[in-house]
Amino acid sequence: MKNSISKRLFQGFICLHILHHASKEPIYGSWMLEELSEHGYKLSPGTLYPILHNLEKEGFINHYNEKVKGKIRKYYSITEEGKKELKESKRYLAELIAEIGVEEEE
Repeated sequence: MKNSISKRLFQGFICLHILHHASKEPIYGSWMLEELSEHGYKLSPGTLYPILHNLEKEGFINHYNEKVKGKIRKYYSITEEGKKELKESKRYLAELIAEIGVEEEE
């Protein structure tokens, strides 16, 4: 992704994906990488984990540790603040789609 605007947009889309899935059930990093790859995002752990940490620092998600197959796995859940942010972001996204549409322009 060459364009810095595209990069920032995709980072925003990734944050929305994270908040959406964390609102449904606790998520963990490797699962989220897999989920995002199914939507065409090519992310490394070195890209995803700083995004998760920033979302946590901003108060939108929090984490807890759980032992899985002898290893500690960090699970992330959405916070009340994260739920508000997700709801507001969905509203803005719906307004934007209504205005600009989703069909490709030539």
